[in-house]
Amino acid sequence: MAWLTLLRDAGYRNPAIFALEYTLVPDERYPIQLEQTVAGYDHVCSIVKDPSRICLAGDSAGATLQLSLLLHMSKSSDPGKRRPGFATLISPWATLVTPKNRDTPSDYLNADSLHLYGRQFAGTQSNLKDPLVSPGVCKDRDWWMRASPSGGYCFMYGSEEVFGPEVRDLIALLRRSGCAVRVREEPGQVHAWPVVSLFLADTPGERTKGLRDLTKVVTQVIEPRMLQVDGL
Repeated sequence: MAWLTLLRDAGYRNPAIFALEYTLVPDERYPIQLEQTVAGYDHVCSIVKDPSRICLAGDSAGATLQLSLLLHMSKSSDPGKRRPGFATLISPWATLVTPKNRDTPSDYLNADSLHLYGRQFAGTQSNLKDPLVSPGVCKDRDWWMRASPSGGYCFMYGSEEVFGPEVRDLIALLRRSGCAVRVREEPGQVHAWPVVSLFLADTPGERTKGLRDLTKVVTQVIEPRMLQVDGL
């Protein structure tokens, strides 16, 4: 609701947020979560009609699923018809299992536990090499370019987080692929800091700082006057 309010304040006449509640491990594993994400996106497209008005968003594993969704849709016969306008990714878990995911003195995540969850999600060792499971393993620049939203990406993450090295690697790869990428690496911050701040920051301004920054970036790509969803 905080982000919805900020979007209205930014000038969007009738913004709508679709929040996907996907099944977590160990209750289900890949490909169930990706199938749920695709179904959710198709539902949104059936309402919005023009996918260039859609901004994907997610944090942590949710951001990973957005990357998987983009790679998946780019394999369709006409990916342009489903290409979203923008993607805002907070601390994406780019590569599920990698030695680059290392504990830091500040972050609350634990690399060993994350790798356990990553293997549970993948189901098999071979799946960990599948870009639709672990997007960071995809080094195909053409694939990433085809998968890119029309307005590109925005990455927000903390300089002290476990996923930091892999996020930086992915950003560099996307830029080499020709994708438009905006980056906000917050000094001294931890994993998913815009979300964490909503609950732990001391003042209202500090709590919504990350969301306000995201809203500002979104308005630069999808003009507020464009985003109106009838019936929502």
